[in-house]
Amino acid sequence: MRLAGIALGHVTREYPNNLLHLLESAADARTPRALHPVFFGSFDWHSCVHAYWLLAHVSRRFPAFAPAQDIDALFARQLTEAKIAGECAYFERPSARSFERPYGWAWLLKLAAELRLRGDGLPSAILAPLTMLIMRRFRQFLPGARYPIRAGTHANTAFALTMATSYARAVRDTALLALLRETALRWYGDDRDCQAWEPGGEDFLSPALTEALCMCRLLPAPDFRDWLAAFLPRAARGEPSALFKPAEVGDRTDGRIAHLDGLNLSRAWCWRSLASALPKGDDLRAVAEQTADLHLAAGLPHVAGHYAGEHWLASFAALALGAGGDGDPAN
Repeated sequence: MRLAGIALGHVTREYPNNLLHLLESAADARTPRALHPVFFGSFDWHSCVHAYWLLAHVSRRFPAFAPAQDIDALFARQLTEAKIAGECAYFERPSARSFERPYGWAWLLKLAAELRLRGDGLPSAILAPLTMLIMRRFRQFLPGARYPIRAGTHANTAFALTMATSYARAVRDTALLALLRETALRWYGDDRDCQAWEPGGEDFLSPALTEALCMCRLLPAPDFRDWLAAFLPRAARGEPSALFKPAEVGDRTDGRIAHLDGLNLSRAWCWRSLASALPKGDDLRAVAEQTADLHLAAGLPHVAGHYAGEHWLASFAALALGAGGDGDPAN
């Protein structure tokens, strides 16, 4: 209820807004709501998309809880054919070819997967034109992307593959799943002995752990365990140590420094997911579970308090809390 309340409080809040928008003429100077009829809130487009994912996710997991009616009413108002057509029109602008690539694309497919899992056909069907557009963008982009992006922020390609995998599995798109797996192997299959030089000062993703989670999602379990043993060969001993210590946040009013709260939550998500993919008795499993709990405890108290983090952190808390359970299958 707390996470849903946070998202409901900002998903239709238009300002402040960090608008990523290329102006080609004076006519392009328009408000966020005019440009994005659905996803104009939550400070920026991608945060608004994953706020909708959070609301869909918690209402699916807990259909009898109090905010469920408010969530359904929001979806009825906002997820309409006309408004989704407006979102599609923005993406179809020639200047928007790389708009929100890959992070926003990934969250849009994650939202589409969640709506499919809800079993509520109308919102899923209404979102479908935008979903298909984004899926086509992924299919066009991945074969030509020769190298991965290992950033700890929005450009991270392992995160994008992980979220797209949720969609491919939800809709049973074997061709997309094969493309995602081939891309992951091409980008990350030969990675060995990760040094984990992190965190950076404004990371909200762990490049090392996000890559590991991506491979966990896309490889058969025995192949993944072999890959992980080569990628993090000393993890059961707590090395590289940077991956096992929560990040310290010096100023939560600074939006970029506040990213580090998200890093703690996303690491908890990764560690919990990785633990659930390892067999009982595996030396790393217990270490991963303990490390996940440590990071979750560091991040959860800070999902609200200042809008710099409040507009997005609840979604990462939901990922971490659902990891390894029925809401976020490990493999």
